[in-house]
Amino acid sequence: MTDLTNIRVRFAPSPTGYLHIGGLRTALFNYLFARHNNGKFILRIEDTDQQRKVEGAVENLIKTLKSIGLEYDEGPEIGGEYGPYFQSQRLDIYKKYIEQLLSQGDAYYAFETAEEIEEMRKLQIEQGAAQAMYDRSARNLTKEQVEEKIKQGIPYVIRLKVPQNSEVSFNDLIRGTVTIDTNLVDDQVLMKSDGYPTYHFANVIDDHLMQITHVIRGEEWLTSVPKHILLYKALGWEASLMAHVPLILNPDRTKLSKRQGDVATEDFLRKGYLPDALVNFIALLGWNPGEGENKEIFSLEELVKLFTIERVQTSGAVFNLEKLNWMNAEYIKNYDMNKLAELAFPIMENAGFDITDREKVKRVVFAVRTYINKLDEIPVQAERYYKSNIELNEMQKEMLSSDSSKRVFESLSNKLNGFNVITTESFKPLLNEVQKETGIKGKNLFMPVRLALTGEEHGPELGLVAYVLGKDEVERRIKMFLNM
Repeated sequence: MTDLTNIRVRFAPSPTGYLHIGGLRTALFNYLFARHNNGKFILRIEDTDQQRKVEGAVENLIKTLKSIGLEYDEGPEIGGEYGPYFQSQRLDIYKKYIEQLLSQGDAYYAFETAEEIEEMRKLQIEQGAAQAMYDRSARNLTKEQVEEKIKQGIPYVIRLKVPQNSEVSFNDLIRGTVTIDTNLVDDQVLMKSDGYPTYHFANVIDDHLMQITHVIRGEEWLTSVPKHILLYKALGWEASLMAHVPLILNPDRTKLSKRQGDVATEDFLRKGYLPDALVNFIALLGWNPGEGENKEIFSLEELVKLFTIERVQTSGAVFNLEKLNWMNAEYIKNYDMNKLAELAFPIMENAGFDITDREKVKRVVFAVRTYINKLDEIPVQAERYYKSNIELNEMQKEMLSSDSSKRVFESLSNKLNGFNVITTESFKPLLNEVQKETGIKGKNLFMPVRLALTGEEHGPELGLVAYVLGKDEVERRIKMFLNM
């Protein structure tokens, strides 16, 4: 029996590139389930497809998971008692069990070439078959024929012998009872000609040996479950409990794909989506916290407390970028300023800004945080605070050269002499004093100052602008127009 007092789940990606946002959601659901149940979250690298393996993908994957806050309990770099956690390092283990299946008659050798398999499938499609499958001809080979072909060095694969004219049923924790006719299940390849196991075979072996209690993965693997259950039965093992989460969809309800925009977790992080916001948003794709929770902003700790498999929905979840932007903006507004500044430094530097004055960068981030959805929008908003020259149109120049504006600038310049530091709170009283001294108010007071400081007729509150620029730069810009 599965030991439900010792919950163990795994995230088992292939190192074929970036971490797809759907993969992140799978990892997150596994993590939340494990933490909610005081269980273990394991990272296993399924690298048996050596042709598709991408150099550096594992390191990037681990870095991304850590940046998101999903710390695993066992896996690469940290180890554990059920390792190795790379399937490519477990080949001797798979060999032992493939020999068991062969000796039991639950698996068999097949010697067709890739071209022959392709021809076989083409013929079946032409003949109107609902789906193309291996024709099982190698099942008829005698023991002597098999031995002779192996002796001749003919390449082979090892296939699962799927029983015909029966059914495989299992209980999915999200979808309920699922039943599949075995006549629709192909004699799946278990061991490839290069000696590496396929996903299906290694997956079952590892889940059993690593004592995985619950397999939580995307619904695209649902049709593969019968193959896995047949393998469990053939090996005399009890299958893990299974839960297949819904797909993440584009707004047109097609499967989320690169064709319609970013799908890599790394791309979202690079653009300045905060890890906390991304986790919050992804958690709500296909899961809801239940009645009584009428908010949408949840910390990772809150998600752990609330998460249950029962509240994962069966229908696909639409990836709404506008919703993500809104949520990220909410997080940015309330994020720790020092952490936010640290994230902003490389973005500002890559955009060509001089970040030597790091305190100024922090003031800029403080000023623009309520105007942006993601951090890569900071440079556009920051431009006004780094201008060496203010460009104005003729009408604006005429306003700033008026006697009224000159009087405002002169008064303000004199009053700035008594200040060491300008704050958002101190600048407004300063302008009030200018108003009392000059008798100039309203637009005639504020517009010249705004134009002199930013070159724009609209924008953030003037006290905020002055605070970000700092006393010296405010004085420089005011004097520049006073002497124009």
